[in-house]
Amino acid sequence: MEHSKHSAWHSVLLQYRKFQLSLTPQQNLLFGFASYTLIGCALLSIPYAQNQSVSSIDNLFVATSAISTTGLVTVSISDSYSWFGQFIVLGLIQIGGVGYMTFTSFVMLSLKSDLTHWHQRVLNSEFSMPKGFKIQDFLRAVIVFTVCIETLGAVALFIAFRAKGIEHNFAIWSSIFHSVSAFCTAGFGLYNNSFESFYGDVAVNGIISALAILGSLGFIVVTDFWSRLTRKTRVISFTTKIILLTTAVLSALGTLVIYFLEPAVQHVPASTRLMVSFFQSMTALTTVGFNTIPLSNFILPVLLVIVLLMYVGASPSGTGGGMKSTTLVALLAIMTSRIRGKSSVTFLGKAIPLDRMYVATSTFILYASVIFGATFLLSVSENFSLQQILFETTSAIGTVGLSLGITSALSTAGKIVLIVVMFIGRMGVITFGLAILAKRKRAQHTTVEADLAV
Repeated sequence: MEHSKHSAWHSVLLQYRKFQLSLTPQQNLLFGFASYTLIGCALLSIPYAQNQSVSSIDNLFVATSAISTTGLVTVSISDSYSWFGQFIVLGLIQIGGVGYMTFTSFVMLSLKSDLTHWHQRVLNSEFSMPKGFKIQDFLRAVIVFTVCIETLGAVALFIAFRAKGIEHNFAIWSSIFHSVSAFCTAGFGLYNNSFESFYGDVAVNGIISALAILGSLGFIVVTDFWSRLTRKTRVISFTTKIILLTTAVLSALGTLVIYFLEPAVQHVPASTRLMVSFFQSMTALTTVGFNTIPLSNFILPVLLVIVLLMYVGASPSGTGGGMKSTTLVALLAIMTSRIRGKSSVTFLGKAIPLDRMYVATSTFILYASVIFGATFLLSVSENFSLQQILFETTSAIGTVGLSLGITSALSTAGKIVLIVVMFIGRMGVITFGLAILAKRKRAQHTTVEADLAV
């Protein structure tokens, strides 16, 4: 009997393995993230995970938001879910932040097992990396850096929370939860007004900002600097330089616009005005999604800048979402090179490969298409202003989590639209498109070239 059970289990595993191998790398990512989302939804539906009854659609919304590290929620996390439910949410955030394939692959490497070709193909689809990066070194950097930074962040937040008089046991859990949420740029919090109660606290603002920036800069930057410190390489890669430059410029731009134009910021004490402005710029660009002042009364020009920052988002192979800073640079390089009549596309004296330009332009168009489509659908199903819907949609596709206060008031149809948008945002529009539409390689057919006036 025992032997037959073992054989049956082995047969199931074998069939599952065949199923995985039959999928493309992008389809494996789609299947993996969808599986974790449904498992998370099922666990959140357990009565033990809830403080009060939560509908199935809201559990699915929260699970999707957590695995996509978005932070948009239709119910209060602290009020609606028990400690067990909050722990499930935190686990989904961690998996979504570092990638669902990462832990399995790291365990294999820890056990001195080589990554299979299948693992490497899926990981290369999950993480965008410049040529020359070794996947094994990259994975180790991801895990070690994540554990170290989240631990340091939790300790620092605990000290800051206790200084604010927060109860000891809750301060422990709150510091762990918010450290993971901030580093994974998830925007989930245990305070119903995000960090509005801490708008003037330098320590809390500084810690959350540091965690979010370190997560959003991406593991490419971490691996690059580690290789430089250990003298495996002598120079910092072009990708890292572009990421740091773009992040600094956009953060400064957003901070200045909010500081000088937003009336709501003028009402906070002068000593904290710059910090509040920076935090709101940082939270949009890194896609961490926390806020220290309400956004619902922001003026339209400032909201448009925040939408732009959310659209661009963080950097490749990090915990943040968005179109990515390097994509923006590639698009700017294409535009400026064309205007100047150059035969090649360059930025800061470096030529950008053609395949990267294809990815950049495709990403931009697909992001815009998803935002337009979702905004159209929400404008049909919901009774909110265009700026509220556009802001919510951009926040969802960029996995940001900022809202003008309409998330909990969405209809079931509206929640389903945002669930799909958040899921696409986490996978990436190109990866999602390839998972749905791409076919396995077949024999190449000769195509006839035809001119197209543009």
